[in-house]
Amino acid sequence: MHIMEGFLPPAWCLFWFLVSAPFIIYGMYQLRILMREKRETLPLLAVAGAFVFVLSSLKLPSVSGSCSHPTGTGLGAILFGPCITSILGLIVLLYQAIFLAHGGLSTLGANVFSMGIAGPILAWAIYKGGQKTGLNTYLTVFLAAALADLFTYVVTSVQLALAFPAEVGGFATSFAAFATVFAVTQVPLSIIEGAVIALTFKYIIDVRSEILVKLGVLTDAAAGRLRGVGA
Repeated sequence: MHIMEGFLPPAWCLFWFLVSAPFIIYGMYQLRILMREKRETLPLLAVAGAFVFVLSSLKLPSVSGSCSHPTGTGLGAILFGPCITSILGLIVLLYQAIFLAHGGLSTLGANVFSMGIAGPILAWAIYKGGQKTGLNTYLTVFLAAALADLFTYVVTSVQLALAFPAEVGGFATSFAAFATVFAVTQVPLSIIEGAVIALTFKYIIDVRSEILVKLGVLTDAAAGRLRGVGA
């Protein structure tokens, strides 16, 4: 998914930096509040960040100029919301661009938007929607993580198609080409990622469900029910 250094035209690099900036700024504001008022949740924040780093570093070959891999952002989005997750994504993407040649500095804004912002927003919306409709909690977490992964690649396909529209068919043809090639590897990866994050969420409930209550992810009653008999 990471768009490599120098691949996007400068105008598109600047555009995606500007689009991502408000989310990052608000995420830093939310993170300061979290660190001041809920310091006991910081170890879980570190776990969410580690998930993003490890899973997004597992690259598989994909279309020229990019690659496929899990994103790991669904867990952070469910636990801390999409804006704080955008900070985790920024840190991971910056480290990968500088030290792992994965992604790039000029394309950092585009990569942050697709992996650190767009995917987490969808994951957060799916989780909140699942809570309101009474959907099974673990199924909701699975769907949030898996669809956030897929949506990241849809957004990346949009970014590439906008920058490189096909001579015949323009944006639509280019988008279909990028999305199709990504789908070969990304659909099975997203299913695996959804299952891994659902299992991780269950583990957190088993060992530290009070943290999820503190974060507003679960109510006391829901946490107790999930610890006792499962969703």
